[in-house]
Amino acid sequence: MRWIRGLIFTALVPFVVGAWIPAIVDPLRRTQGAPWSAGWALVSVGASTYALCLIRFLASGGTPAPFFSRSLRALIGEEPHALVQGWLYRMTRNPMYIGVLSVVFGQAIVFASRPIAVYGAALWLFFHVTVVVLEEPHLRELHGASYDEYCRRVPRWLAAL
Repeated sequence: MRWIRGLIFTALVPFVVGAWIPAIVDPLRRTQGAPWSAGWALVSVGASTYALCLIRFLASGGTPAPFFSRSLRALIGEEPHALVQGWLYRMTRNPMYIGVLSVVFGQAIVFASRPIAVYGAALWLFFHVTVVVLEEPHLRELHGASYDEYCRRVPRWLAAL
């Protein structure tokens, strides 16, 4: 049942945010050909990143559903009890968000769409505020010192190159 809830969550949240809303933001978008097609690689990497993280969450005993959506747990499940670490979570504490943002920005490239790029920037700001104001305090309260140590080892977004 957890796998079905994970798929429902994916259809309701990342798919809507990463595919449906960009189509609404720029309804007249058209692929731009040659060099712009490179954006499909970013879309593929982003979708694969999300899929790998979804599998990690499901294997950890939960779904990516945020704690503040508990009233919907019968439909989309709940977060795992243990802190999800390792794998892609060694490089960033938020690979799912990065995956979704990669899908959005990849579409901005493919369609040479300024409206989708602006939406992507606004989405990143929304994700950042959500992570800092809601998720991190919740995880700190839930996991205590182990979460603090994880935060010291792993950057919120991506390490400086």
